[in-house]
Amino acid sequence: MATKGTVNGIISNLVTLTVDGPVSQNEICYISTGGDRLMAEVIKVVGQNVYVQVFESTRGLKVGAEAEFVGHMLEVTLGPGMLSKNYDGLQNDLDKMDGVFLKRGDYTFPLDKDKKWHFKPLVKVGDEVKASAWLGQVDENFQPLKIMVPFTQEGVCKIKSIVGEGEYSIYDTVAVLTDENGNEVKVDMVQKWPVKVAMPNYKEKPRPFKLLETGVRVIDTLNPIVEGGTGFIPGPFGTGKTVLQHAISKQAEADIVIIAACGERANEVVEIFTEFPELIDPHTGRKLMERTIIIANTSNMPVAAREASVYTAMTIAEYYRAMGLKVLLMADSTSRWAQALREMSNRLEELPGPDAFPMDLSSIISNFYGRAGYVILNNDETGSITFIGTVSPAGGNLKEPVTENTKKVARCFYALEQERADKKRYPAVNPIDSYSKYIEYPEFEKYISGAINDEWLGKVNEIKTRLQRGKEIAEQINILGDDGVPVEYHVTFWKSELIDFVILQQDAFDEIDSVTPMERQEAILNMIIDICHTEFEFDNFNEVMDYFKKMINVCKQMNYSKFNSEAYEGFKKELADLVAERSVKN
Repeated sequence: MATKGTVNGIISNLVTLTVDGPVSQNEICYISTGGDRLMAEVIKVVGQNVYVQVFESTRGLKVGAEAEFVGHMLEVTLGPGMLSKNYDGLQNDLDKMDGVFLKRGDYTFPLDKDKKWHFKPLVKVGDEVKASAWLGQVDENFQPLKIMVPFTQEGVCKIKSIVGEGEYSIYDTVAVLTDENGNEVKVDMVQKWPVKVAMPNYKEKPRPFKLLETGVRVIDTLNPIVEGGTGFIPGPFGTGKTVLQHAISKQAEADIVIIAACGERANEVVEIFTEFPELIDPHTGRKLMERTIIIANTSNMPVAAREASVYTAMTIAEYYRAMGLKVLLMADSTSRWAQALREMSNRLEELPGPDAFPMDLSSIISNFYGRAGYVILNNDETGSITFIGTVSPAGGNLKEPVTENTKKVARCFYALEQERADKKRYPAVNPIDSYSKYIEYPEFEKYISGAINDEWLGKVNEIKTRLQRGKEIAEQINILGDDGVPVEYHVTFWKSELIDFVILQQDAFDEIDSVTPMERQEAILNMIIDICHTEFEFDNFNEVMDYFKKMINVCKQMNYSKFNSEAYEGFKKELADLVAERSVKN
């Protein structure tokens, strides 16, 4: 018999129930009110009293209303048909819903039950398989997707029968397995998995090492992220978080892109819905939306649903990783997720941590980020989830708890700065405060030496040192004035400005400059390093400024020219002549 409960207390989305049987942590229940069934999740159990967070508006809910527990945690339904879909945090298909606003208690099935998929078997009768083993393959939007043994299956099974190549719907039986006890297990194309439990469908999770090329120079050259890596982008309003996320989503070398909009303003989410279907995938030439899934929870939706959205997105990402695919997961913004945690914690009257966030905020963020990563599957294929979250600190304060706790677990930190945004230096990533810890990994060093060259990391570190030195000299010039520092200081400062304008700044709306392949990034880095190593001769600081402004202008024109084209080579020659003009060698 299913456990039942009765409402005895309501504080907005936090509802207290008195139950008549056993209940598990994170179990789902449905509360009946006014003809609607409201989905809720157990967040605390104290004797017969159970605290649940309701994923819907509780307006009109009264003490005495009845609830029924379903015996499982919040689950996602996984299978073919998810690509190009727009879901909410509970995996309701938003495209199937009517009206501008979501109707309370209205839940839709996330997949298409009637569509036929062309299935190709990958195993034969008699083969031994384990949980998450690949049984067959279907194509969705030109992306080969694997049909797998249920993730919950225990032990080694034998293939008793497998269907031939043909058209099947998601609930058609495609294989029959015999488990260790001799029981038959029928397998279709649909899986279910609880969102708050990490999928253990791999045999090893080594440290990630392979560069994830994004085409954004300030990331790839200075602070690279790797396949299966974690990073986050904090920054105040208007510094370009969304544009940077769009650029990474569009250009990164990923098979699947998942965007979780958790608690963002409705206009920003609408922007994603309208812009993404129009974006062209530079890798395939087709629509980017073909390999994208959007999980959307706007700020006017119930707070509890925000928390579900990030877990739903991560679980879907783990499903695709089990197929040996490279998944890029973007969450915007994890601050809103943390605010949802804070709100429920406060309503539970728990002891507050810094800024009233939960005391265990650090472990919650750490556990979530820990689900990303590069894995070796049971069949020795590899898959990865690269997770990049944005943080919206109040007032741009990077010392607040969400930023500080995320910093402890994310290996890449891309600090967006208001000052750089005000100067229109985009992407407004502060090159000195930002970092990538992957540069320190010997595995990454070995990979990058083979993929590019042995000198790459040395040059990158030199660039960072020169930017730091340029910042220090800029402060001295501000205090002492242009005449108060030697001409050599001005040269050092303008060399750091050259690095800033040519490498760090990038036009996200220009067809050529918006995406820079690694071959071109290497050429730009070598060119700038050579100029930085050149000694110049000037009589006064005005000559330095005028000369370097000319050089920056030529380099910017190169960035807007097609690589190795006639125009590019022309600007390259012009730059060489300009360098020779003031070089001490002459």
